[in-house]
Amino acid sequence: MLSYTEENYLKALFHLTYETENSSEAGTNQLASFMGVKPATATDMLRKLKEKGLIDYEKYGKITLSDEGKSHALEVLRKHRLWETFLFQKLDFTWDEVHEVAEQLEHIHSPKLIDKLDKFLGFPEYDPHGDAIPDANGNLKPSFRKSLAEVEPGSDCRMVAVRDNTVAFLQYVSQLNLKIDTPIKVLSRQSYDGTIEILIDNQLNTVSQKFAENIMIV
Repeated sequence: MLSYTEENYLKALFHLTYETENSSEAGTNQLASFMGVKPATATDMLRKLKEKGLIDYEKYGKITLSDEGKSHALEVLRKHRLWETFLFQKLDFTWDEVHEVAEQLEHIHSPKLIDKLDKFLGFPEYDPHGDAIPDANGNLKPSFRKSLAEVEPGSDCRMVAVRDNTVAFLQYVSQLNLKIDTPIKVLSRQSYDGTIEILIDNQLNTVSQKFAENIMIV
């Protein structure tokens, strides 16, 4: 059985190597920054994970998950996203509240409980933020989405996920009356700074390029 910290590192590595755009490997500094720790602290944990056969890693080199490490990461990710879905759908938590609680619940080691939770929720494919939920076999639904920043003016689309799951960003999205499956019409884009004018429920909003890069649409 892995420790909470080991599980968190594996989940972080999966995100950095499989869910971050144009990335298949992670570096120690990148991982440390993501985890909010010093590089030396991350290096110590990487040694432990390598000794357990969960990662492939050489000092100052790139880090990749082994098959076993990926399996563990997907298991933690599945629990996390199922708990987020449960909290959001059944207990009326807002989407900016679920992450912190799910961070605690994801470390419960009971496959039977998680399988029953999955069934109780109707085997959901996505969590409240639009992230794919791994199934019991570790399979993830493929993603064909792109960011709002890539949409040409005059186009209609709908939001299916957010790339940034921080509380501040999610609260900002909610203030704009945006949620999963909300239609968006892109009116214009400024070539100077990427500022975008969009229509949400017939309300005109001006958003930054950074904001648009974190809104995923189809």
